[in-house]
Amino acid sequence: MLKKVFTGVAALTIAMMASNGYAEKALTFGLQNNETSNLYQGVTEFKDRLEALSGGEMTVKIFPNASLGDFKAMVAQVQAGELDMVMTGYPDMSYVIPELTLVGAPYVVDDFAHLQRIVAGSWGQEMNAKMAEQGIHLVDVWYQGTRQTTANKAINSLADMAGLRLRTPGVPFLIAYAENTGATPAPVAFQEVYLALQTNQVDAQENPLPTIEAMKFYEVQDHIALTNHFVASAAIQIGSSTWDSLTDQEKAWVESAVQAGGELSDAKTYQDESDLIAVFEERGLTITKPDTAPFREAMKPYWDKLESDFGEGVIAKVRGDS
Repeated sequence: MLKKVFTGVAALTIAMMASNGYAEKALTFGLQNNETSNLYQGVTEFKDRLEALSGGEMTVKIFPNASLGDFKAMVAQVQAGELDMVMTGYPDMSYVIPELTLVGAPYVVDDFAHLQRIVAGSWGQEMNAKMAEQGIHLVDVWYQGTRQTTANKAINSLADMAGLRLRTPGVPFLIAYAENTGATPAPVAFQEVYLALQTNQVDAQENPLPTIEAMKFYEVQDHIALTNHFVASAAIQIGSSTWDSLTDQEKAWVESAVQAGGELSDAKTYQDESDLIAVFEERGLTITKPDTAPFREAMKPYWDKLESDFGEGVIAKVRGDS
C-alpha cells in the first residue's frame, strides 16, 4: 500500500513539474585533465553551483581524463551536438581559428590578468564571433599556470639557453620559443618526458610549476628558470546549439556557475605556484630569475612572421597597445 502511495505521489509530482514547464536539463562536460587537477576541481565547483542555482533544474555529467578522446575529438563532438561543453587551451583552438596562435606566441601575453583583458577586448570579441561561426560559444577563460623552463644547468640569462636540447610539445609557438632563444627543439610525447630527461635524451623542458610537481620532473632536473614565456589558459566552451536552447535565466546560471568554478581553480593554481617555489628550493633545486627582456626581444622575428601571416600591427592590436 505504501509503495503504491509513494509511486502515486512521485507520478503526481512529475506531472505537476511538467505542467509548470519544468524539465531537467542535463549538460555533459568533457576535459582532458584528471581528477586531481585544479581545473577538474573547478569544473566540479561549476557543476555543484549550477545545480544549486537552478534548484536541480540543470545538472552536469563530467567526463574527465580524456575519456571521450583528446580535445580535438571533444570539440568535434560539441560542434556535432553530441557533447554540450568542453575545456581546451584557449590558443589550442588555433587549429580551427588560426588567429588564436597570436596569444600563444611567447611573451605576447604578460600575465593572466592581461589575457583576461585581451579576451574581453575588441580582438577577443572578434575571436568569439569566429568561434560562433564554428558552432562554439566561449563562456570563460581560466588560469592554467605560467610555463617555466627546467634544465640540467642553471639558466641565468638568455645566453644559457644556447645549445640546450629543449623538449617542447608539438606546438608551433613553443617550438619557436626553443628556436628563437638558441635552444634546439626536441618534440617528445608528454608521457615520455620524464624518461627523456632521466636518460639525457633532452637537457631541458618547459611547463607550469604545478605540472613540474605533478610529473615529478624535479627528480631529474636540478634547475628551474622563471622564464614566464607563456601564460597557459583553459577555455570553457559550450556548443552553440546547446547555448541557443537555454533560456536567458539558464544562460545566467551557467555563466555564474562557470565564473565560480574559475575563481576556485584560479585561486588554487596561483597558490600552488606561490607555494612550489619554496617547496622546490627545500628539495635542493636552484631557482633562477633571468631577465626576460632579452628573451622577449629574441621572439621578435617570430612575431614578425606572425604579422606577415595575419597583418602588420596585429601583435599590438592583440596586446591592446594600439
